[in-house]
Amino acid sequence: MSEIKFRTDVTVELVRASAADSDVLFAARVSTQGEQTLESAAANVDASDNEKASKGLINYLMRDRHGSPFEHNSMTFYVQAPIFVFREFQRHRIASYNEESGRYKELSPMFYVPGPDRNLIQVGKTGHYEFLPGTAEQVALVEQETRTTSLQAYESYQRMLEAGVAREVARIVLPLNIYSSMYVTMNSRALMNFLSLRTKREGTHFPSFPQREIEMCAEKMEDFWAELMPYTYEAFNQHGRVAP
Repeated sequence: MSEIKFRTDVTVELVRASAADSDVLFAARVSTQGEQTLESAAANVDASDNEKASKGLINYLMRDRHGSPFEHNSMTFYVQAPIFVFREFQRHRIASYNEESGRYKELSPMFYVPGPDRNLIQVGKTGHYEFLPGTAEQVALVEQETRTTSLQAYESYQRMLEAGVAREVARIVLPLNIYSSMYVTMNSRALMNFLSLRTKREGTHFPSFPQREIEMCAEKMEDFWAELMPYTYEAFNQHGRVAP
């Protein structure tokens, strides 16, 4: 049996992107310029050609929630995270997903265990609660139990595979903290919707309280996007992190 690995983090990589502020501007201007925008496309006019005007238009679109111009771009991310994170991810039906399959490949023995800085105690009622740090004893208990059950589950998985049981059957004993991987493709409007729900930030119009593990993915995706589309990113934050 392969050595079991435990991690406290997630992996997010930007695989490919066709996403720039100029994509937003080009899409928006067709409403007033019509076929003349084709000239801009042919010349590959960049948003930096007129920074003030470009920022102004993107700010207007974001402020007044004209969302469709933010859809004419694409980003594909590779994400490696525990399966329970993917179940939350895929509730967002505004992206395309392709995940590795436990039917067709043997799943690797890599499991998530919360790090010592992960809050463990839920205080308050549903919809009005917060998470607080656990005691040293609770942190140790979570790590011990997670490691023990993960090891036992993977050993059961291996015994069934060695006995000739199909992968799609053997995998049913594996816990939700086993890592999976996927490609997720979305445009900037979809990503803004995702970030508005899966990150917690001060000053947002609609505060969100995401599970920490999916927020870890969202933070890494946000960093990549901020570099690709700085004007759009600035306007998103300026207007309360609400998707247009």
